[in-house]
Amino acid sequence: MTPYKKLSQIQKVMPLNTLQVDKMEGMTVRNETRVTQFILLGLTSNPDLQIVFFVLFLAMYLLTISGNLLIMVTIYVDCQLHTAMYFFICNLSVLDLSFSTITVPKALVNFFFQSKTISFGGCIAQLFFFHFIGGAECFHLTLMAYDRYVAICNPLRYTTIMNRRVCLLLVVSTWVGGFVHAFAQAFPTLQLSFCGPNEIDHYFCDAHPLSLLACSSTFASKTADLVNSGTLTLGCFLGVFISYVYIITTVLNIRSTTGRRKAFSTCASHLLVVTLFFGPSVFTYMRPSVTFAADKMLSIFYNVMTPWLNPFIYTLRNEKGKAGKQLENICSVAG
Repeated sequence: MTPYKKLSQIQKVMPLNTLQVDKMEGMTVRNETRVTQFILLGLTSNPDLQIVFFVLFLAMYLLTISGNLLIMVTIYVDCQLHTAMYFFICNLSVLDLSFSTITVPKALVNFFFQSKTISFGGCIAQLFFFHFIGGAECFHLTLMAYDRYVAICNPLRYTTIMNRRVCLLLVVSTWVGGFVHAFAQAFPTLQLSFCGPNEIDHYFCDAHPLSLLACSSTFASKTADLVNSGTLTLGCFLGVFISYVYIITTVLNIRSTTGRRKAFSTCASHLLVVTLFFGPSVFTYMRPSVTFAADKMLSIFYNVMTPWLNPFIYTLRNEKGKAGKQLENICSVAG
């Protein structure tokens, strides 16, 4: 029997996702089981708690959709809201809606059904788009802090600096930055070999839980995860922090108590959103790769709760004549 015939017979009895390692007459064939799907363990294995999480996630997701869509429609139809600040709020609503849609529908399916599987390609796609939209939102929140800085520290030049062309370019740059971040995050993970356990201790696919299942060296992947995501979250957080140092310094120099109150009220909603989004993100991605059960719960803040709360926060804080009343109606629906 020739080596080629022997090899063909071996491959006939092997599964499609495995290759056989054997040395025969100078030939070596690889034996490596390739994982074709993963199992998402979710937040809990308790059936009763799964029902509770299903109801909570579904309610928050539906409110996220309705609240953010209403904000986008209101800003689009009302000419009074065609300003830089509301343009940025509208784009934030697009990001929030997209961010939740990447992970929440799959989590709802896993809570409701016993099958919790996700294909290898679907897992990598979820990881990529999670970091794509998440990175774009990090950049966008930093951009909104810069917008508030210009509005408060350079009010006379605000319309000149933040003109329509500049605003559009800045928003496009946040999406491009998110794409670059996602590619740098997903590519090292895609190079890993998965040939053993396929149970992900999370309710969505992320780089750190996936790296724990790899059967090849994870040094490059873990380094990329820590450096890339850590640098992004910390860099954007510092950008927001520096902007607000200048803002607070300027506001404190305002003699009028009413003026100071209005200036702080303008920034309060953004500060609250930044705290809810960056707080858990910095803790998750700026530490060494150690498994903590709290990570799954913390991810709910920036992945589920923040997109749900943003419509309520911004519609509650931002009042502008007729637009303020319209946005308060949104608040009653989204909150």
